[in-house]
Amino acid sequence: MINFNLKTQLSWRELSVRSAFVVITMAVIVWFMPRNSHQTFIVEKGSPWRSADLTAPFEFPVFKSESTLEKERQERLNEFIPYFVYNDDVANEQVSHLRERIDNFPSLLQGSFRIMMLNRLRALYKSYIVEKKPTTSVGGAKYVIKVVDNYTHLGDTVALDQLLTPRDAYEQLLHDPSLKRYEAILRELNLNDFIVPNFKYDSLINQRAIDDLRRSVAPSSMVVKQGQRIISRGEIVDDDTYQMLESYQMELEKRHSDHESAMNAVGQALYVLIFILFFTIYLGIYRKDYFSRLRSACMLYTLIVIFVVMASILVDNGLMHVYILPFAAVPIFVRVFMDSRTAFFTHMTVVLITACMLHYPLEFIAVQMAAGMAVIFCLRELSSRSQLFWTAAIFILVAIATRFALFLIKQGDLTKIDARDYYYLAICGIIVFCSYPLLYVIEKTFGFVSDITLVELSNTNKDLLRRMSEEAPGTFNHSIQVGNLAAEIARKIDGNAQLVRTGALYHDIGKLQNPIYFTENQSGGISPHEHLSYIDSAQYIIGHVTEGLKLADKYHLPRQIRDFIATHHGQGKAKYFYVKYKNENPDEPVDDLLFTYPGPNPFTKEQAILMMADSVEAASRSLPDYTEQSIRQLVERIIDGMVSEGFFRECPITFRDIQYSKTVLIEKLKTIYHTRISYPEAKK
Repeated sequence: MINFNLKTQLSWRELSVRSAFVVITMAVIVWFMPRNSHQTFIVEKGSPWRSADLTAPFEFPVFKSESTLEKERQERLNEFIPYFVYNDDVANEQVSHLRERIDNFPSLLQGSFRIMMLNRLRALYKSYIVEKKPTTSVGGAKYVIKVVDNYTHLGDTVALDQLLTPRDAYEQLLHDPSLKRYEAILRELNLNDFIVPNFKYDSLINQRAIDDLRRSVAPSSMVVKQGQRIISRGEIVDDDTYQMLESYQMELEKRHSDHESAMNAVGQALYVLIFILFFTIYLGIYRKDYFSRLRSACMLYTLIVIFVVMASILVDNGLMHVYILPFAAVPIFVRVFMDSRTAFFTHMTVVLITACMLHYPLEFIAVQMAAGMAVIFCLRELSSRSQLFWTAAIFILVAIATRFALFLIKQGDLTKIDARDYYYLAICGIIVFCSYPLLYVIEKTFGFVSDITLVELSNTNKDLLRRMSEEAPGTFNHSIQVGNLAAEIARKIDGNAQLVRTGALYHDIGKLQNPIYFTENQSGGISPHEHLSYIDSAQYIIGHVTEGLKLADKYHLPRQIRDFIATHHGQGKAKYFYVKYKNENPDEPVDDLLFTYPGPNPFTKEQAILMMADSVEAASRSLPDYTEQSIRQLVERIIDGMVSEGFFRECPITFRDIQYSKTVLIEKLKTIYHTRISYPEAKK
């Protein structure tokens, strides 16, 4: 064993489990936290600068906004002149093709026509023939650029009206005055076949030119000198100041080294470790039972991780204001399923870890802690949806009041108030109210049962309870009486009254399988046990526990309710038939297991309360007379017998709690069985 110096001892397994919770929680949180060791700002246009006066610690350029840059780039592109490639080889190829075709026409072999025709085609290709005329405008005139000598020599600009399409070139050749008398022969030659573009648009060269033009736009508009004032506290952030602040943060990012980033991560890990470690120590000292029920511990650490990670994502990406996150949902969930002190410690851990990522940590801590405490005070129990509504309303009022108080302390000028923070807090309160469905998700995920679920299960119109009231009315009435007694005890000794009342309603549902075998459901003095052996009778009585568990599984009752069914008799005996059997068979050995309930014994305070209330209420029905002495003796005898038999050794109930339980049972039974006066009859 390891002495932990915390008035407790931990086994290696317990220490490993707690260490795993700490390490995994810390690792996940630090992984998502923003890596900003330098100064960061939340900059909003049109809002006042709420930090101290800012002076440039070094010289840096002020970069233009992306919209401004794009506008200037478009203006620069209006000066762009497209590039076309002139191909001199096209003329030689087409003249050669025409020569071959003329040679295939013997009637055209006159030397003068042949030479003239080839010269005319060669002269035509000295013009710029394009597939389609471009429409690029520069300063009102229209130009193109020609490129010759294998993409290496750029020629002069060429006017758009100097370009010819293949159709224009064909008509120009056809209407040549010197060829007019050969028109029929020219049509027979089909000159269209020899007129193709020799001036083509080159996308690669043009894209390079466009990129050069875009890059020629300067990304910065000015330079801020070292020591120059950037903005003063309370000054409104206009467009120019906003760009200066953005450029300043970009320069900080550029100067941020890998070494600083590593040190930043180490600092974050140490900071998170401190608070997660103290939270774990708190659980180990004051709520160690949560580690024995791992689902409880898992819920607590999961809530911490989820809310801190959500805050990290918002801060790192600048998506929304962190006030919009419903941090108050953490104490709500923990308070509903656990206790107020754990709810406060969990909320405090989440808030303090989140604060290290923010530019205004003290304001955030004050607002969230005040609102969280208000939520905890409002939710002593949650048995109706209206309570969550009022809790959300009080959260909004407290959060806004705290934020406004801090504003008055720091500013004191109502004209400088920024209403957006208050809008975010109001929206957050609405989200808190809408978190009601998440209670059901947490309840099913981690195996808890809320007061709302218990209230719903306590409704006697539920199928199982309505069936019991019809088929086993005596058992139903007994369960209601037990529930009332147990709830009263629970309120006296700080137990969960709603839980024990609901458990009492269902603890005897197994009697539905054979209701006539139980005294409270018999009438007319007829009992089926008269025809059974004591062992068989005991098995019928004991069987209502296992049958009850089967019905609980069939109707999907929560685990906590099933535990009441299993433990309300513990590992006790069906004493009536056990004693009868021993008295009639004194010389025979008795197999105690045949008369023993399967158990287990109670392991929670509420289960112990139900066992006491159930046994006392059932036994009280057999009292010959209901005097204070007889009731007191009955209660003392039954409960002292349970203590002596060790039924309460495994549950956290004290002798003081047991004594209070006796007192409550005696007072309640005296009230239930009080003596009525006889009413006189009227004389005839």
